[in-house]
Amino acid sequence: MMKRGPGKDEEEEDEPFKERLVERQVMRVVGDTIEVDAEGLQYRDLNLIIKQNAWAGRKRFKVFNVFGQRYIGTGVDRDVDIEIYGTPGNDLGAFLNGPTIRVFGNAQDGLGNTMNEGLVIIHGHAGDIVGYSMRGGRIFVKEDAGYRVGIHMKEYKDKVPLVVIGGTAQDFLGEYMAGGRLVVLGLTLKAGAAHRANYIGTGMHGGVIYIRGDVADHQVGEGVSKAALDDKDRALLDQIVGEYCTFFGGSKDEVLKAGFIKLVPQSSRPYRKVYAY
Repeated sequence: MMKRGPGKDEEEEDEPFKERLVERQVMRVVGDTIEVDAEGLQYRDLNLIIKQNAWAGRKRFKVFNVFGQRYIGTGVDRDVDIEIYGTPGNDLGAFLNGPTIRVFGNAQDGLGNTMNEGLVIIHGHAGDIVGYSMRGGRIFVKEDAGYRVGIHMKEYKDKVPLVVIGGTAQDFLGEYMAGGRLVVLGLTLKAGAAHRANYIGTGMHGGVIYIRGDVADHQVGEGVSKAALDDKDRALLDQIVGEYCTFFGGSKDEVLKAGFIKLVPQSSRPYRKVYAY
C-alpha cells in the first residue's frame, strides 16, 4: 500500500479503497506513466489514486474516460504532469500548487480556483469563473470561456497569474480583478464579429486585460479605461501568444497582426465612496 499524506487514517480509508481498485483494476503502470481508467470511478477514488502516486514519487499520469469527476489535481503539490481525456468536472486544479494539467476536451466551472502555481492547458472550451481568486500560475484555454473569467484574480510580488482565452468570454470578464493578466484572443469569432461580453472589469482595481479586437465603451465597466499599448505590452503579448501557439498551433505573427486593446483600472479603490471607512 502506498503511503498517504500525514494525518490520514490509512486503515480506515485505504483498505476499502484498495479493494475497490483490485475489483475494478482501474490503474496500470506503463513505463514511467500511471494510466487510470476513470469510467464510472467516483471522484474521491480518482483523486486519491493521483495523490498517493504523486506522494510516492510518480511524475506522469494519463486519465482516460473522465466524465464530470470534480477536483482533479486539487491538493497535489508535486511537480507532476497529468493528462486528462474527457470532460473533468468543477474545480479542476483548485488550489493547484505546481502540477501541469492538460485536458484533451472541455473543462467545466471553477477551473483553477485559487490556483497558486502550475500550468493548465485546455484543448477545448471552459465554463464559468475560470481562474477564480487565482494568485499564481498559468491557464490556457484554446477556445471560449464562460462568465466571470478572472474574478478576484490577484498578484503578490513575483506571483503574477495569467489566464489566456483563445476564443471569447462572456459578461463580467475580470470582475473585481486585483492583479494578474487576462488575455482574450477572439480566435473563434467570425470575421467582423465583435466580442459580446458586457460589464468587463466591473470592480477591477488591479491587473490588466488585453483583448484582441475591440469592445465598445458601453461594454466596459465603470472605472475602467482603455489604454494604448507600449513596447512592454507588445513584448509581453508576443511571449504569451507565442506560448499559446506552441500549445495549440497557429501562427503567432498572424494572431499579432490584429490590434489589441488594453484595459486598466482607474483606481485601486473603485468603491471607496460606499465604504463605511
